[in-house]
Amino acid sequence: MNNSSASGISGQLLQALQDRTPTLWCNPYYQLRSAVVLPEEAGSPAQAHDRLVRHAKVLGNLFSELSRSHGQVSSPLLSVPRLREVLLPEGDDAGSWFVKADHDLPVAGSVKARGGFHEVLCLAERLLQENRKPGSSLPALDSAQAHDIFSRYTVAVGSTGNLGLSIGQIAKALGFHAVVHMSADAKQWKKDRLRARGIEVIEHAGDYARAVQAGREQAEQDPYGYFVDDEHSAALFMGYAASAQELAMQLAQAGRPVDAKHPLFVYLPCGVGGAPGGISYGLKHQFGEHVHCFFAEPVASPCMLVQLASDRSTPLSVYDIGLDNRTEADGLAVGLASPLVAPLMRDMLAGVFSVADERLFVDALRFHETEGVLIEPSAAAGFSGPNWLLRSEAGQAFLARHGLDRNLAEATHVLWSTGGSLVPAAEHQRFQEQGRALMQADADAAWGVPD
Repeated sequence: MNNSSASGISGQLLQALQDRTPTLWCNPYYQLRSAVVLPEEAGSPAQAHDRLVRHAKVLGNLFSELSRSHGQVSSPLLSVPRLREVLLPEGDDAGSWFVKADHDLPVAGSVKARGGFHEVLCLAERLLQENRKPGSSLPALDSAQAHDIFSRYTVAVGSTGNLGLSIGQIAKALGFHAVVHMSADAKQWKKDRLRARGIEVIEHAGDYARAVQAGREQAEQDPYGYFVDDEHSAALFMGYAASAQELAMQLAQAGRPVDAKHPLFVYLPCGVGGAPGGISYGLKHQFGEHVHCFFAEPVASPCMLVQLASDRSTPLSVYDIGLDNRTEADGLAVGLASPLVAPLMRDMLAGVFSVADERLFVDALRFHETEGVLIEPSAAAGFSGPNWLLRSEAGQAFLARHGLDRNLAEATHVLWSTGGSLVPAAEHQRFQEQGRALMQADADAAWGVPD
């Protein structure tokens, strides 16, 4: 499917996508006051936040890494003025920049800790209720009684790595049999780390979608199997959404108001869409019309951009427009957007921009050189977002259309970094060497980010 009439994507945009030209697409259906609400049974961001707080003591007992945060699944908000200076020199209208450091979330080392922990906690609560004897009180989640119940069940997930690290470790720690289905070309160190923690890893030929489907089918055949479905899970989604309350508190502590005169722009790496979609949902419910979220995707795997720009209710994958979904950003290598998240983003998401792999390596290196922080390249996908918004024709048109161009100097830009703290040192060294070689080649113009 390579023509615009078949895909529903405009000819110029389709050509840019097929040519792997980094591109900013601003959502024509975007509503500042989007009020999309999931059904009541899905819960709310506030309920998810409360659940994570309620079980903080248990999480602290299970994982020594959470001791510094008293069991809270939380990450710092980093002010990054030096990174801003490098990425957007002479940016007097660029506002204040921060990195929401979900790459440093304890235990799982990525944004997936939020959703993964929340979903398994939801399952654990339900199983304890179902196995509760009349008149008895519920045992603690980390009690021997609870462990005996959980040990009867298998928790499985399909993952390129980061979600598997989250689900696998919390499920195993609570006593479940944990299984992670992965594509054979997923990063070997992630497979090794899972296996070293007693988590079963099953490898599959093909891409992420094949691994997910295989895991789903296997779990359906097991009466004691539970599959964490990244493409459809409301519990995962709400776990990510819970981060909005944390960010609101951190921005207030940093003296950064969010209102009509102080807009908030957030840039989120996107794979299948669950994590960035949940975060965007939570932020819209927290800040309303004053927050504007953009997704960042590799040029080979812009699945959410393809789905939203096609204006179709039926699925459209990156393969359908001739892309191969092959990218160094393994956590973002997804061919088809989540059918749960894509419809929710139709009027909630401000836009999507695509990023060349070269840019990922260079921006990750720049982050390390300016702020002393190591992340994996995919976590830097959102770092070119402010440049697109403030310097491109499409970005400037978006700002003018929504009346946001008048207060840019007072704006706050949050770059959401999503993974990297568990990456082995040798891998980080390779990332930096590749980024340094690309910087020396001075190939910025070929990567499509506006000057």
